[in-house]
This record gives sequence, structure tokens and C-alpha cells, in this order.
Amino acid sequence: MPHSYPAEFRCKVLALVEAGRPARQIAQDLGISEQAIYVWPCQHLIDTGRLPEPTSEDQTESVVARRRIVELEAELAIHRQVLSLA
Repeated sequence: MPHSYPAEFRCKVLALVEAGRPARQIAQDLGISEQAIYVWPCQHLIDTGRLPEPTSEDQTESVVARRRIVELEAELAIHRQVLSLA
């Protein structure tokens, strides 16, 4: 499961990248995935509206909505089962 880092931490890492530090060195120094360092700049562009993709907030809302749908479908299945027994 991916580790979630605070936005402030990600911003500091992005500042190090913009300052010219190699991603591999940053990853080793901070104990984070080098892949994350490559993904975060793109996600930052999306979250600031510079790339037309769903923002982090949109993605979070989608995950919450999908979980709620699963819960509601399970409840509906139980209700249908009870009604079929009556």
C-alpha cells in the first residue's frame, strides 16, 4: 500500500528537485520512494489546474463514494433477501 505524505513534505521535496538535487539522492536521504519524487511534480501540476486531470481531492471523493456505494449495495442485498423470505 502506498505511503501517504503530508502536502508540506511533498512541497519541500519538490523544492529540492527544482533546486537541482538528484531524485535518487533525495529519495535515499529522506527514505522515500524515488518513484514518488517523479509522480509528485505531475500531481502538483494537476492539483494546481495546469494539467486537465482529476485532482487529488477529486480522487479522494471518488474513493469515498465508491466505498459508500459498496455499503449501500450490501444493505440493499440484505433488504431484498429479507423481502424474499416474507
